[in-house]
Amino acid sequence: MANNSSATGMDNLSVFMAVFKERSFRTAAKQLGLSPSTVSEKISALEMSLGVPLFTRSTRSVTATEAGQALAGRIAPLLMEMRAALNDVTSTRQHVRGELKLNVTGAVMVDILPPLLDRFLSQHSQIRVEIMVEDRLVDAIAAGCDAGIRYGEHLAKDVIAVPIGPRIQRLALAAAPAYLESKGAIAHPADLLEHDCIRMKFSSGALVPWRFERQGETINVDPPGYITIGVDGASAAIDLARRGKGVIATFENWLQPYFNSRDLEPVLPQWWQTFEGPWLYFSSRFMSAPLRAFIDFLREEREQDFGASGSASS
Repeated sequence: MANNSSATGMDNLSVFMAVFKERSFRTAAKQLGLSPSTVSEKISALEMSLGVPLFTRSTRSVTATEAGQALAGRIAPLLMEMRAALNDVTSTRQHVRGELKLNVTGAVMVDILPPLLDRFLSQHSQIRVEIMVEDRLVDAIAAGCDAGIRYGEHLAKDVIAVPIGPRIQRLALAAAPAYLESKGAIAHPADLLEHDCIRMKFSSGALVPWRFERQGETINVDPPGYITIGVDGASAAIDLARRGKGVIATFENWLQPYFNSRDLEPVLPQWWQTFEGPWLYFSSRFMSAPLRAFIDFLREEREQDFGASGSASS
């Protein structure tokens, strides 16, 4: 009886974490393969056993109470460690099994992470991957993930981080040839204030900053957005720029195919800001077998890239 009670308690805690992560009973139910009423009953049972409300419910939102936030912070690492232990039991060095859950910024989903995952999964066909894409700054472990991918300025000091993708990236500026012919050349970042600009906005509501550097000089420009699009609509923003609707600033690697095709022209390339590429980060407390395999894969890829570049230079 006690074992059944313990299993029920663990099941309710897993449901609680799903609701906490999704901020929705309905979305959590869909993810867990349960009915919304079952999810609601399990949360109510957990709240009754603890004697405190864990969520504030309204017709539009589900928000964790202070007690709910405290509980999530304590049990998320424990549930992750249990999942890692179960994965390890069913895995061998040659045949890694289990699930790899990543919380990533949308910036790596265009051309950095997909090809890496394709090569990784071709080596580890028994690993399942779940990706949560969001640009809000979140604690990936508290969100129930094995690891996260973010840029260096957003990493906490108490995490372990390994490089993933290109180590150097640039914020590039571009416009269609037809736009530049009709609106005139751009000689200095300050000239952007007089141009139609396509701005992108984070999910937090903040605009992606336009910061430019040249020979030690840094200039921040904040032109009004002729068109403003969320960062998850980056492909649409680039397409609008290709159609001559304005000047866009985004990752150079996203724009390079359109520079090659001459659909877009580089603007002020001598001012493009350079920044460090993304990092895979995780807690030092535990590491699941799938995560360990992914980290080993990334290190092997980097060694191969280094060897290839070394051979080319020699």
